[in-house]
Amino acid sequence: YSFLNFFSLLLCFCCRLLQFTSTPNFKHHVTEQSRLSDRTSRRLTRTYQLYSRTSGKHVQVLANKRVNANGDDGAVHAKLEVETDSFGSRVRIRGVKTGYYICMNKRGKLIGKDCIFTEIVLENNYTALQNAKYEGWYMAFTRKGRPRKASKTKQHQREAHFMKRLPRGHLLTERRPFDVLPLAVPVHPFRPEPLRDNCG
Repeated sequence: YSFLNFFSLLLCFCCRLLQFTSTPNFKHHVTEQSRLSDRTSRRLTRTYQLYSRTSGKHVQVLANKRVNANGDDGAVHAKLEVETDSFGSRVRIRGVKTGYYICMNKRGKLIGKDCIFTEIVLENNYTALQNAKYEGWYMAFTRKGRPRKASKTKQHQREAHFMKRLPRGHLLTERRPFDVLPLAVPVHPFRPEPLRDNCG
């Protein structure tokens, strides 16, 4: 009886010890670190266009710092440079032609100012861009290419969906590391038919 009593106490002690010894939460660590700007590592840049799912055009940054989604394929103001900000998916986006960044103010309006977005790859292969400062606010455009107020946007809305595309006329030799690659068209090898023996 004393042995069973001792064993029960030992088991109870081990259970209590496990309650206070939690496993490391790596997901929480990654989330917290992704919110911080990385000022020590080398930043990577990619150059591409952002195709708006609703307007059928490309996001562009104009000389007056206005941002819309009415840029044609290959338009000078639609060429964007995307710079990584941390080891997570935080990026800065600026127009190559004007040098102005895309940002949101506290009212959810898109403006040409330095700002950080979080890239979210969706199940439909589109990308959503969430404001890193105001969680739940997304870059979005109407069918006419006008910016939507970020406070009224949701991740599942078509207005907040974008596709990364290479600019028209972009040479593959100009490609830098981590540039978006065009989808290769599979080429089926030619297979000659076997010769038929017509003799006899």
